[in-house]
Amino acid sequence: MINLWLELWVFELVQFFGLLVIFISFWGGLPYDNWWIRFADFPRLQILFVGSLSWLLMFGFIAYWQLFQKIMMLLLLFVLLYQFAMVLPYTQFWRKQVKTAKNDANISQKSRIKIIVSNVLAPNRQTDKLIKLVDDYQPDVLLTLESDLKWQNALNKIEPDFAYSIKIPLDNLYGMHLYSKYELIDAKIKYLVVDDIPSIETQVRLPNGKKVWLYCLHPMPPSPTEVNKSTTRDAELLMIARKIRQHAQTAIVAGDLNDVAWSRTTRQFRRVSGLLDPRIGRKFINTFHAQLPLFRWALDHVFHSHDFTLVDIKRLEPIGSDHFPIFTELQYEPEAIKHQKRFVSTLALSELKKSRHRVLVGLLEGKRVSLLRRQKQLNKILYKNNKMIKKAVVVSNAKGDM
Repeated sequence: MINLWLELWVFELVQFFGLLVIFISFWGGLPYDNWWIRFADFPRLQILFVGSLSWLLMFGFIAYWQLFQKIMMLLLLFVLLYQFAMVLPYTQFWRKQVKTAKNDANISQKSRIKIIVSNVLAPNRQTDKLIKLVDDYQPDVLLTLESDLKWQNALNKIEPDFAYSIKIPLDNLYGMHLYSKYELIDAKIKYLVVDDIPSIETQVRLPNGKKVWLYCLHPMPPSPTEVNKSTTRDAELLMIARKIRQHAQTAIVAGDLNDVAWSRTTRQFRRVSGLLDPRIGRKFINTFHAQLPLFRWALDHVFHSHDFTLVDIKRLEPIGSDHFPIFTELQYEPEAIKHQKRFVSTLALSELKKSRHRVLVGLLEGKRVSLLRRQKQLNKILYKNNKMIKKAVVVSNAKGDM
């Protein structure tokens, strides 16, 4: 009797997880920007694992199957195939989107750019670990995100090796610092959608003289602690994508985009911009969450135009942050365009109109979010001042009683 009860309990549990995978998969397909829907874009690997395990285990209880279970198994198989199709391009079983760079000593060193992108996590003070990585990998460009004034002071140690820098120390988790050994041309700090969320736009001159546009981004994530919708994030990505396509730029986009490579927004970003993803046909590079191995996905990205090839891309050692740094080395090879142009989508007019509409909606949402963030900041200041006043009154009364 106990064995039968236990068997039925396991059957119900396996069935529950199968139904949960079906629900989350369909839920994530809803065309809305709310964080509790868009979150389903992130854990596709985890969904695939749990769903596959449930699907296999269900065959151990085939004696209990009725019409409901048969329909459930068909739906589960459908969503597993869908989830598998989303992540398969980021494995070696897919065709590489970006060619491996030629090892030509005559051109390679003058045409290469090494980039480290690192979300340092503002409260993290293990600055020496990032400095060691910089010493070990000798990047030409270092981009830090969430870096505040304390991080800026700590990174003063590396400045002798970097002739150019752009510093935006903020204590709102959206500080940004760019250090470059290569010349930065017409560098601008922009606040594209939300008033206190910066981005950097600049040209980088490679040693061979080629100018490359570099966009450094860190939009707000859709989450209950940041912003309720992905609308502002999506708009920021698509604004940059439209600009790159409009001017046919040789470009690199780097940063913590707070989105995964296989999401609807990032795929649209790649279609509109025409940029390539060097991870396709190679491997997953899951950079977040560094402390939770079972719950990791790729939030930190480097995309580039089709005149670059790949020398190397990898996740680096942890630095105490919730993100791993990512290292990417690219080589400017205009002759690779012929091979890689096939991966650049021909963009329909309807797609351009759709992206424009999403940008306009995002800008309106950005004004609303900016107002709320200013109000929240003001409330913090008022609360702090009131607390200081109350403390001063208590001290004053204590002295009066004496």
